Amino acid sequence: MTIKSVLLPFTNIPLSARILIAMFIGLAIGSYTSTVYTGVDATAKAFVMLLQMTALPYIALSLITGIGGLSPLKAAQTFKVSFVILLTLLVTVLSFIFLAPIAFPDWVNADFYSASTVKVSSEFDLVNLFIPANPFNAFANALIPAIVMFSIFVGIGLMTVKNKKHTLLVLSNLQKAIANVSALVMSFAPLGVFCIALRAAATIDSSQIDGLLVYIVTAAVLVILLSFIVLPAMVAIITPFGYRQIIKASREAMITAFATGSFFIVIPTIVEKTKDLIKELSNENSSQSTDASKVPSIIVPITFSLPVGGKLLALLFTLFAAWFSGAHISLNDYTNLIVAGIPQLFGTSTLAVPNLLDLFNVSASMFDFFIVAENLIVGRISAILSVIFAICLPLLIATSMLKAFTFKWKVFLKYAILMPIISIVAFISLRFTFSEISHQYQGYNKFIERDLLFKGVKTKVIDQAKNNTSTQQPFIDVLTRINNRGFLRVGYFRDDLPYSFHNNKGDLVGFDIEIMNQLAADLNVDIEFVKIFRNEASTLLSSGYLDITTGIPVIPDNMREFTLTVPYSKQDIAFIVKDIRRAEFTHWEGILKRDDLIIGIPEIFFYKDAINRFFTHGKAWEITTPRLFFKEEFQHIDGMLFGAATASAWTLLYPNYTVVVPKPIRAPISMAFPINKNDSAFELFMRNWISMKQQSTMLDQLFDYWIAGKTPKDNFMSIKK
Repeated sequence: MTIKSVLLPFTNIPLSARILIAMFIGLAIGSYTSTVYTGVDATAKAFVMLLQMTALPYIALSLITGIGGLSPLKAAQTFKVSFVILLTLLVTVLSFIFLAPIAFPDWVNADFYSASTVKVSSEFDLVNLFIPANPFNAFANALIPAIVMFSIFVGIGLMTVKNKKHTLLVLSNLQKAIANVSALVMSFAPLGVFCIALRAAATIDSSQIDGLLVYIVTAAVLVILLSFIVLPAMVAIITPFGYRQIIKASREAMITAFATGSFFIVIPTIVEKTKDLIKELSNENSSQSTDASKVPSIIVPITFSLPVGGKLLALLFTLFAAWFSGAHISLNDYTNLIVAGIPQLFGTSTLAVPNLLDLFNVSASMFDFFIVAENLIVGRISAILSVIFAICLPLLIATSMLKAFTFKWKVFLKYAILMPIISIVAFISLRFTFSEISHQYQGYNKFIERDLLFKGVKTKVIDQAKNNTSTQQPFIDVLTRINNRGFLRVGYFRDDLPYSFHNNKGDLVGFDIEIMNQLAADLNVDIEFVKIFRNEASTLLSSGYLDITTGIPVIPDNMREFTLTVPYSKQDIAFIVKDIRRAEFTHWEGILKRDDLIIGIPEIFFYKDAINRFFTHGKAWEITTPRLFFKEEFQHIDGMLFGAATASAWTLLYPNYTVVVPKPIRAPISMAFPINKNDSAFELFMRNWISMKQQSTMLDQLFDYWIAGKTPKDNFMSIKK
């Protein structure tokens, strides 16, 4: 028995089936191991790079030869037909995307503060994206829209050139050579896809799926409906092509695109497969057939840059992000998503999503969810949708050019009944399934169960200051007093999340509490915390009873009352509002002009001069504690002005509220520790101590843990074991 006879049964299996089998084998092996061997990783990278090697030149040559071979009149006719068909397919896909949120259940959610909450989304520059001032730079940096535009213009310029046959022949032969190289690379697809699948399964973090299950499953169902039912059925109903023909022509490209997560690298395969279908439709020798056979070479590369196919899933993610964040979605929001959102997708989805989130006034922190979902699976299933879209579009255009449209009544009646029923039932079933899942809001528990990150010192907590503190006089400096006393006495403010609060064990914890613990550790003393009101702080510090308090904003009112250390942290100005009123607080201009708004401001943030200067129309109320804002008797207050980091902590306790950072973003407010006015030595000590802790990144670690809610990495011996 020879090797050839052994391999013969496998070679008779279609390439698409071999790719699919290899992918499942790779996923199965990868799921049982967390190790990605060097050879596997290198092979996976090499396969993807080989596919990318042919894609870019193939796109350029296809567009130049396809457009250059047309007459100006034929090009104009093709453009009109193409636009109408493209618009029809686009409306179809958008209809299903806007239908998909039916699947979203009624869940409550809130999260820790994220720096991306106040991040300004990058400007979308349509001109630089599409106009190649330097075509060589566009090719070198893979700027696909600019390359497509350059190739279209070269093709248009070639249309009117006399004796262009020789030029077209050379370019066509070069295009065929690249297509042959692409086919050669695709023959190794089973091996490449096996390595890619193994690597993906071995490195995936299952914990990342939490919170994204709704979006991932909904997107998967949407893609299955569009890719395997709706779009192929539309083409099968009005063209001579059968449903099986369309699926057969697309399956290799679909599987490879899913395995690699890239539509771009299968463009040569799509063009060749679509050409073969069109050639079967009519006589190759007719002039119309010749023009029709050029359609895939023109249309398919262009679709990569257009906001169609899998790119449109970014709109679904925007709707998901709005639902997940509790944002109220109106009819105008859907209109804005179409008018202002779709143009964003001329670039990449990664660039577009932050701007799409901004359209719905959703925190940019949701972009992290998008990246995770894309890397897990959504990027792969979106590639499937792009493939079927790129196959259906040229088939419809070519059928129109050949005047071969038909209408299959039996097929139409079958799909007219099945498609709406299957689609609606699928999304309603998803909603019912998601609703039945025992979803429990975890934000409060994640917050309240936190303990000190670093090893602390011996701690004592007093509920209130002693009555005789006002008569005590600080006859000695603070550092000497702390040393003689044997402990550092710190005042902490009530309701000062996440800087000081009691966790589920009853222990006093928080960002500032942890910092004070580290200060006491460096002074080699114990620590005593005293719960105080803000109006008590000045007296207790000047009397010498307190050595320092937890942090307050650096604003003129506080600077006049206290001596403050150098800043140790910052907070951006934000509002806490009910989710449904998010849109009312997105821009400062609109907020300050309204005379019907009542704004609550905690006393520690209340800067009287600034309030009187800016809130000339609305009313600003000073409230003693932010907790009042959430009580029933204070519901007449429309929003609470606060620091974004502090506001995010309160939304963990009250998830029906949200944090909004109005635009334009104001300069952040610094946070500092109040100390005794008469002790310059302690002020100098704290200045150097804070600087030292900033350089050692300890303050950054504590900020990430207490404010941003990140899980720490145990890379310091002082971290609790």
